[in-house]
Amino acid sequence: MKTIEKNTDFGILILRVLVAGLLLFHGVGNFLNGYEFIKGMIGQSGLPEFISYGAFIGEIIAPLLIVIGYKERLASLFVALTMLAAILTTHANEIFALNQFGGWAIELQAFYLFGAIVIFFTGGGKYVLGNK
Repeated sequence: MKTIEKNTDFGILILRVLVAGLLLFHGVGNFLNGYEFIKGMIGQSGLPEFISYGAFIGEIIAPLLIVIGYKERLASLFVALTMLAAILTTHANEIFALNQFGGWAIELQAFYLFGAIVIFFTGGGKYVLGNK
């Protein structure tokens, strides 16, 4: 019986498209609805509201770079920092909580955070823009 060959690069491509693609949908939704909610949460944390526009970079620009595989390590680092900031400012009271279905209350944010960290450590694989 022939076994399936290991294809790490294709797995990394799927990871990049999954993590960054889903975050991109989230970011476009925030962009279309404005950043008022994010500004409010940043303001409540005592930080200047203009920082909320970093969400645009972390939820739209960086995911696009990850999907196409251009500067994906730097972009994934920015996504991870954006998600860490979102968790600490917006979801801090949910870190040790369960949702109504019994799952972790911040499982989506954790997925984006740890997915970005994995991309940071693995790199983009061979299926990236400008691969030789």
